Amino acid sequence: MNKIAGHHHISMITKKGHQNNQFYQKVLGLRRVKKTVNQDDPTMYHLFYGDLTGSAGTELSFFEIPMAGRTTRGTNAITRIGLLVPSYDSLLYWKKRFEILDVTHGELTMYAGREALHFEDCEGLRLVLLNNNGEEVPAYWQSWDDSIVLEEHHILGMGAVEMTVQSLDSLAITLENLFGYELASRTENEALYQSVKGQAFGEILIVEQEGPNEKPGKGSVHHVAIRVKDGEELRAWKQRIQDFGFKVMKITDRYYFESLYFREENGILFELATEGPGFTVDSSIESLGKELDLPPFLEGKRAEIEAKLEPIE
Repeated sequence: MNKIAGHHHISMITKKGHQNNQFYQKVLGLRRVKKTVNQDDPTMYHLFYGDLTGSAGTELSFFEIPMAGRTTRGTNAITRIGLLVPSYDSLLYWKKRFEILDVTHGELTMYAGREALHFEDCEGLRLVLLNNNGEEVPAYWQSWDDSIVLEEHHILGMGAVEMTVQSLDSLAITLENLFGYELASRTENEALYQSVKGQAFGEILIVEQEGPNEKPGKGSVHHVAIRVKDGEELRAWKQRIQDFGFKVMKITDRYYFESLYFREENGILFELATEGPGFTVDSSIESLGKELDLPPFLEGKRAEIEAKLEPIE
Protein backbone atom coordinates (compact mmCIF):
# COMPACT_ATOMS: atom_id res chain seq x y z
CA MET A 1 0.00 0.00 0.00
CA ASN A 2 1.20 3.53 -0.74
CA LYS A 3 2.01 5.57 2.35
CA ILE A 4 1.20 9.22 3.02
CA ALA A 5 4.50 11.11 3.11
CA GLY A 6 3.37 13.94 5.41
CA HIS A 7 1.46 17.20 5.20
CA HIS A 8 1.19 19.11 1.94
CA HIS A 9 -0.55 22.35 2.96
CA ILE A 10 -3.29 23.67 5.17
CA SER A 11 -5.88 26.25 4.12
CA MET A 12 -7.55 28.87 6.29
CA ILE A 13 -9.97 31.80 6.03
CA THR A 14 -8.87 35.40 6.42
CA LYS A 15 -11.10 38.46 6.37
CA LYS A 16 -8.35 40.97 5.61
CA GLY A 17 -5.68 39.96 3.13
CA HIS A 18 -3.43 42.94 3.86
CA GLN A 19 -3.42 42.20 7.59
CA ASN A 20 -2.80 38.52 6.94
CA ASN A 21 0.01 39.37 4.53
CA GLN A 22 1.67 41.55 7.16
CA PHE A 23 1.43 38.97 9.94
CA TYR A 24 2.79 35.95 8.11
CA GLN A 25 5.62 37.80 6.41
CA LYS A 26 6.62 40.46 8.95
CA VAL A 27 5.81 38.67 12.20
CA LEU A 28 6.37 34.99 11.41
CA GLY A 29 9.01 35.64 8.78
CA LEU A 30 7.57 33.26 6.20
CA ARG A 31 7.92 33.88 2.50
CA ARG A 32 4.84 34.69 0.46
CA VAL A 33 5.44 32.18 -2.30
CA LYS A 34 2.27 32.67 -4.31
CA LYS A 35 -0.24 35.47 -4.66
CA THR A 36 -3.09 34.04 -6.71
CA VAL A 37 -6.87 33.65 -6.53
CA ASN A 38 -9.30 31.00 -5.40
CA GLN A 39 -9.73 29.01 -8.60
CA ASP A 40 -13.35 28.22 -7.70
CA ASP A 41 -14.11 31.88 -6.99
CA PRO A 42 -11.49 34.20 -8.54
CA THR A 43 -12.98 37.27 -6.86
CA MET A 44 -10.96 36.36 -3.74
CA TYR A 45 -7.24 36.09 -3.12
CA HIS A 46 -5.54 32.80 -2.35
CA LEU A 47 -2.27 33.52 -0.53
CA PHE A 48 0.44 30.94 0.17
CA TYR A 49 3.31 31.27 2.66
CA GLY A 50 6.15 28.84 3.28
CA ASP A 51 9.86 28.23 2.83
CA LEU A 52 12.04 29.36 -0.09
CA THR A 53 9.85 27.68 -2.72
CA GLY A 54 6.72 26.81 -0.77
CA SER A 55 7.75 23.18 -0.44
CA ALA A 56 5.08 20.61 0.40
CA GLY A 57 4.76 20.49 4.17
CA THR A 58 5.64 24.16 4.68
CA GLU A 59 2.63 25.78 2.99
CA LEU A 60 0.09 27.84 4.93
CA SER A 61 -2.61 29.10 2.58
CA PHE A 62 -5.42 31.59 3.07
CA PHE A 63 -8.60 32.41 1.21
CA GLU A 64 -9.50 36.07 1.64
CA ILE A 65 -13.25 36.37 2.30
CA PRO A 66 -14.06 40.01 3.18
CA MET A 67 -17.57 39.04 4.31
CA ALA A 68 -16.31 36.39 6.76
CA GLY A 69 -17.75 36.64 10.25
CA ARG A 70 -16.18 35.49 13.48
CA THR A 71 -15.48 31.85 14.23
CA THR A 72 -17.58 30.15 16.89
CA ARG A 73 -15.32 27.46 18.22
CA GLY A 74 -16.59 23.92 18.58
CA THR A 75 -15.98 20.34 17.59
CA ASN A 76 -15.64 18.50 14.27
CA ALA A 77 -13.06 20.99 13.03
CA ILE A 78 -9.33 21.45 12.51
CA THR A 79 -8.51 23.49 15.58
CA ARG A 80 -4.76 24.12 15.81
CA ILE A 81 -1.69 24.15 13.55
CA GLY A 82 1.73 23.08 14.76
CA LEU A 83 4.82 24.76 13.31
CA LEU A 84 8.27 23.29 13.90
CA VAL A 85 11.18 25.46 15.07
CA PRO A 86 14.76 24.23 15.49
CA SER A 87 15.31 24.30 19.25
CA TYR A 88 14.22 25.24 22.75
CA ASP A 89 16.19 28.45 22.37
CA SER A 90 13.98 29.16 19.35
CA LEU A 91 10.91 28.97 21.57
CA LEU A 92 12.51 31.53 23.93
CA TYR A 93 13.32 33.76 20.95
CA TRP A 94 9.73 33.57 19.69
CA LYS A 95 8.23 34.23 23.11
CA LYS A 96 10.26 37.42 23.39
CA ARG A 97 9.38 38.35 19.80
CA PHE A 98 5.66 37.87 20.47
CA GLU A 99 5.93 40.04 23.57
CA ILE A 100 7.60 42.85 21.62
CA LEU A 101 5.12 42.64 18.73
CA ASP A 102 2.07 42.24 20.99
CA VAL A 103 1.08 38.84 19.60
CA THR A 104 -1.37 36.83 21.71
CA HIS A 105 0.57 33.91 23.20
CA GLY A 106 0.90 31.65 26.21
CA GLU A 107 3.74 30.37 28.35
CA LEU A 108 6.17 27.61 27.39
CA THR A 109 4.42 24.28 27.83
CA MET A 110 4.18 20.77 26.36
CA TYR A 111 2.04 19.84 23.38
CA ALA A 112 1.94 16.60 21.36
CA GLY A 113 4.91 15.39 23.38
CA ARG A 114 7.09 18.42 22.57
CA GLU A 115 8.13 21.67 24.20
CA ALA A 116 5.76 24.24 22.80
CA LEU A 117 4.57 27.84 22.65
CA HIS A 118 0.91 28.50 21.84
CA PHE A 119 -0.07 31.69 20.02
CA GLU A 120 -2.78 33.18 17.81
CA ASP A 121 -2.58 35.19 14.62
CA CYS A 122 -4.26 38.55 14.13
CA GLU A 123 -7.65 36.91 13.53
CA GLY A 124 -7.62 34.35 16.32
CA LEU A 125 -6.31 31.36 14.35
CA ARG A 126 -4.78 29.00 16.89
CA LEU A 127 -1.19 27.91 16.26
CA VAL A 128 1.62 26.39 18.30
CA LEU A 129 5.39 26.45 17.85
CA LEU A 130 6.99 23.06 18.52
CA ASN A 131 10.61 22.27 19.37
CA ASN A 132 11.91 20.00 16.60
CA ASN A 133 14.99 19.44 18.75
CA GLY A 134 17.31 18.93 15.79
CA GLU A 135 15.31 16.00 14.42
CA GLU A 136 14.98 15.09 10.75
CA VAL A 137 12.82 17.15 8.42
CA PRO A 138 12.24 16.58 4.69
CA ALA A 139 15.51 17.17 2.82
CA TYR A 140 13.86 19.48 0.28
CA TRP A 141 12.64 22.04 2.85
CA GLN A 142 14.74 25.13 2.12
CA SER A 143 15.27 28.09 4.39
CA TRP A 144 14.46 31.54 2.99
CA ASP A 145 17.52 33.73 3.52
CA ASP A 146 15.62 37.04 3.30
CA SER A 147 13.32 36.27 6.23
CA ILE A 148 13.05 38.98 8.86
CA VAL A 149 13.58 36.28 11.51
CA LEU A 150 17.05 35.16 12.62
CA GLU A 151 18.09 32.15 10.55
CA GLU A 152 18.71 29.88 13.53
CA HIS A 153 15.11 30.37 14.65
CA HIS A 154 13.26 30.14 11.31
CA ILE A 155 9.98 28.25 11.21
CA LEU A 156 10.88 24.99 9.46
CA GLY A 157 7.49 23.70 8.37
CA MET A 158 4.32 22.10 9.65
CA GLY A 159 4.20 19.78 12.65
CA ALA A 160 1.17 18.34 14.43
CA VAL A 161 -2.22 19.37 13.06
CA GLU A 162 -4.97 19.19 15.70
CA MET A 163 -8.41 17.86 14.79
CA THR A 164 -11.17 18.14 17.39
CA VAL A 165 -13.94 15.63 16.72
CA GLN A 166 -16.90 13.95 18.37
CA SER A 167 -15.63 10.47 17.49
CA LEU A 168 -11.92 9.90 18.00
CA ASP A 169 -12.20 6.23 17.05
CA SER A 170 -13.78 6.83 13.64
CA LEU A 171 -11.04 9.28 12.61
CA ALA A 172 -8.38 6.97 14.06
CA ILE A 173 -9.69 4.09 11.93
CA THR A 174 -9.50 6.31 8.83
CA LEU A 175 -5.92 7.36 9.56
CA GLU A 176 -4.75 3.85 10.41
CA ASN A 177 -6.67 1.60 8.05
CA LEU A 178 -7.07 3.90 5.05
CA PHE A 179 -3.85 5.91 5.07
CA GLY A 180 -1.47 3.79 7.13
CA TYR A 181 -0.71 6.35 9.86
CA GLU A 182 0.89 4.89 12.98
CA LEU A 183 -0.24 5.53 16.54
CA ALA A 184 2.45 7.34 18.53
CA SER A 185 0.55 7.89 21.79
CA ARG A 186 -2.97 7.76 23.17
CA THR A 187 -4.90 8.82 26.25
CA GLU A 188 -8.63 8.60 26.90
CA ASN A 189 -9.46 11.71 24.87
CA GLU A 190 -6.41 12.25 22.63
CA ALA A 191 -4.44 10.26 20.08
CA LEU A 192 -1.30 11.28 18.20
CA TYR A 193 -0.73 9.73 14.77
CA GLN A 194 2.31 9.92 12.51
CA SER A 195 2.39 9.45 8.75
CA VAL A 196 6.10 8.60 9.05
CA LYS A 197 6.97 6.71 12.23
CA GLY A 198 8.95 8.81 14.68
CA GLN A 199 8.72 12.00 12.60
CA ALA A 200 6.88 15.19 13.60
CA PHE A 201 6.37 16.61 10.11
CA GLY A 202 3.29 14.53 9.33
CA GLU A 203 1.56 14.30 12.69
CA ILE A 204 -2.17 14.56 13.34
CA LEU A 205 -3.39 15.01 16.91
CA ILE A 206 -6.99 13.87 17.43
CA VAL A 207 -8.86 15.44 20.36
CA GLU A 208 -12.27 14.03 21.25
CA GLN A 209 -14.80 16.64 22.38
CA GLU A 210 -18.57 16.61 22.61
CA GLY A 211 -20.68 19.65 21.85
CA PRO A 212 -21.83 21.72 18.90
CA ASN A 213 -19.89 21.85 15.67
CA GLU A 214 -17.59 24.77 15.03
CA LYS A 215 -19.10 27.60 13.02
CA PRO A 216 -16.27 28.68 10.69
CA GLY A 217 -15.31 32.29 10.00
CA LYS A 218 -12.16 34.38 9.96
CA GLY A 219 -9.28 32.58 11.64
CA SER A 220 -10.71 29.11 11.03
CA VAL A 221 -9.21 26.21 9.10
CA HIS A 222 -10.98 25.15 5.91
CA HIS A 223 -9.09 21.92 5.18
CA VAL A 224 -5.81 20.07 5.48
CA ALA A 225 -3.99 18.58 2.52
CA ILE A 226 -1.77 15.52 2.84
CA ARG A 227 1.00 14.71 0.41
CA VAL A 228 1.13 12.12 -2.37
CA LYS A 229 3.82 11.67 -4.99
CA ASP A 230 2.08 12.28 -8.33
CA GLY A 231 -1.10 11.98 -10.37
CA GLU A 232 -0.83 8.23 -10.76
CA GLU A 233 -0.62 7.78 -7.00
CA LEU A 234 -3.45 10.27 -6.50
CA ARG A 235 -5.76 8.19 -8.72
CA ALA A 236 -4.82 5.05 -6.84
CA TRP A 237 -5.80 6.80 -3.62
CA LYS A 238 -9.09 7.89 -5.18
CA GLN A 239 -10.04 4.28 -5.76
CA ARG A 240 -8.90 3.23 -2.30
CA ILE A 241 -10.88 6.04 -0.63
CA GLN A 242 -14.01 5.07 -2.55
CA ASP A 243 -13.51 1.39 -1.69
CA PHE A 244 -13.20 2.43 1.98
CA GLY A 245 -16.71 3.90 1.76
CA PHE A 246 -16.07 7.63 1.37
CA LYS A 247 -17.32 9.79 -1.48
CA VAL A 248 -14.58 11.60 -3.37
CA MET A 249 -16.01 15.07 -3.90
CA LYS A 250 -13.82 15.88 -6.88
CA ILE A 251 -10.40 15.39 -8.37
CA THR A 252 -8.96 18.44 -10.08
CA ASP A 253 -5.83 19.97 -11.57
CA ARG A 254 -4.89 23.05 -9.54
CA TYR A 255 -1.99 23.82 -11.91
CA TYR A 256 0.52 23.95 -9.05
CA PHE A 257 -0.57 20.47 -7.93
CA GLU A 258 -3.37 17.98 -8.51
CA SER A 259 -5.93 17.44 -5.76
CA LEU A 260 -8.82 15.32 -4.60
CA TYR A 261 -11.17 16.03 -1.69
CA PHE A 262 -13.32 13.98 0.68
CA ARG A 263 -14.86 14.29 4.14
CA GLU A 264 -14.35 11.68 6.84
CA GLU A 265 -17.17 10.66 9.20
CA ASN A 266 -16.85 13.64 11.56
CA GLY A 267 -16.97 16.06 8.63
CA ILE A 268 -13.25 16.98 8.51
CA LEU A 269 -12.35 17.96 4.94
CA PHE A 270 -9.22 16.24 3.66
CA GLU A 271 -7.39 17.05 0.46
CA LEU A 272 -4.77 14.82 -1.12
CA ALA A 273 -2.31 16.89 -3.17
CA THR A 274 0.61 15.95 -5.39
CA GLU A 275 4.16 17.08 -4.67
CA GLY A 276 4.49 18.90 -7.99
CA PRO A 277 4.83 20.67 -10.25
CA GLY A 278 4.99 23.35 -7.50
CA PHE A 279 4.99 27.13 -7.44
CA THR A 280 7.98 27.58 -9.72
CA VAL A 281 5.96 26.27 -12.68
CA ASP A 282 5.13 29.89 -13.61
CA SER A 283 7.70 31.88 -11.59
CA SER A 284 11.42 31.95 -10.98
CA ILE A 285 12.53 31.29 -7.42
CA GLU A 286 13.59 34.94 -7.13
CA SER A 287 10.18 36.31 -8.19
CA LEU A 288 7.93 33.95 -6.23
CA GLY A 289 4.95 35.69 -4.65
CA LYS A 290 5.70 39.18 -5.93
CA GLU A 291 3.03 39.48 -8.61
CA LEU A 292 -0.48 38.12 -9.09
CA ASP A 293 -0.11 34.72 -10.74
CA LEU A 294 -3.06 33.09 -12.47
CA PRO A 295 -3.43 29.57 -13.84
CA PRO A 296 -3.66 29.47 -17.64
CA PHE A 297 -7.43 28.97 -17.70
CA LEU A 298 -7.91 32.30 -15.85
CA GLU A 299 -5.23 34.35 -17.62
CA GLY A 300 -7.68 35.65 -20.23
CA LYS A 301 -9.76 37.20 -17.42
CA ARG A 302 -6.81 38.93 -15.72
CA ALA A 303 -8.06 42.51 -16.18
CA GLU A 304 -11.50 41.61 -14.83
CA ILE A 305 -10.03 39.69 -11.89
CA GLU A 306 -7.52 42.39 -10.94
CA ALA A 307 -10.24 45.05 -11.01
CA LYS A 308 -12.13 43.23 -8.24
CA LEU A 309 -9.15 42.66 -5.92
CA GLU A 310 -8.07 45.17 -3.29
CA PRO A 311 -4.30 45.72 -2.90
CA ILE A 312 -2.79 43.81 0.01
CA GLU A 313 0.69 45.34 0.14
